[in-house]
Amino acid sequence: MSHLHKAALLVMDLQNGIVSRFADNNLQPFQKAIEAARQHDIPVIYVRVAFREGYPETSLRNKAFSRIAQYGGMTELEEATQIHASVKPQPGELVVVKRRVSAFAGSDLEVILRAMQVDTLILTGIATSGVVLSTLREAADKDFALTVLSDACLDGDPEVHRVLVEKVFPRQAEVMTVGEWAGSLQ
Repeated sequence: MSHLHKAALLVMDLQNGIVSRFADNNLQPFQKAIEAARQHDIPVIYVRVAFREGYPETSLRNKAFSRIAQYGGMTELEEATQIHASVKPQPGELVVVKRRVSAFAGSDLEVILRAMQVDTLILTGIATSGVVLSTLREAADKDFALTVLSDACLDGDPEVHRVLVEKVFPRQAEVMTVGEWAGSLQ
């Protein structure tokens, strides 16, 4: 039986409307992670959150997403939901649309990963306490091996980011910097 692991790098919620809230932050770690993955033939899969016109996916009971439906924005074709130019997908790289916080919720990500025979996920994204946390938990429950690139995760609250990467994530994932991860691929 083969024990070869097939990994994919998930670049989550690096879309214009979310990146713009983190204007002071440098996207260089994300760029370096994407570059390392491409150099080592690790598929890069982009995940973005977006809704259909009219927001049929949003429930009034969902505190976060019902506000989006109320005030507008974040539909599939809007500029806010497009992948940020600094981490633009190359031709052939997949972009998955999700409808909730986790990369798996309302998306075809799991189908794609199964078809590609991926069993290991490298997680990056904004925000650490949002998409990264939700995706990590769900992916762990789905038995994926996990690595979180701590410096390719951003959160509006630095203390929440610190607690997650230092205390919570290590229970279910390897946590390393982009540099450490890229070095491990050599």
